[in-house]
Amino acid sequence: MYCIEKENSFNKTMLLNNSFEGLDITPKNHINYDGIVVSKLIVLDKNLISCILKKKIKRKLELYLQFIIDYIDDDSDSGTGLREILNDITRYREILNHRYQKYLGEKYIETLQKKLDLLSNELNVKLYIINEKQIAKEDDYTSRKSR
Repeated sequence: MYCIEKENSFNKTMLLNNSFEGLDITPKNHINYDGIVVSKLIVLDKNLISCILKKKIKRKLELYLQFIIDYIDDDSDSGTGLREILNDITRYREILNHRYQKYLGEKYIETLQKKLDLLSNELNVKLYIINEKQIAKEDDYTSRKSR
């Protein structure tokens, strides 16, 4: 299944047969140590994949929710941050549908879609309010100018 090759006395390379069906994970930590350096890990156990993905999705949803709470509390008139997070939620929805659907149940994906819809609706409401404020300011400015 795997082969360890010793290129020189300092580096070791592990080659995997890529015929495995599983979740590819790349480590995020960059700690130097004298052990084997792992650049990619393939998780094969379905239950472990499900647990990893659910934890990852939960963190992402909490991040979106915290951003929305912070942005709704902020009374700035710029909607660029809201549009960026709305685009990011749309992109994340596509990732869920295409990449993670085979590992998570259909019911769980539907629940996530509903949660993402709620977040998107809150962002759209805030964008609508910002746009209405900008239109009202422009109308007020033009009515003052015409007097």
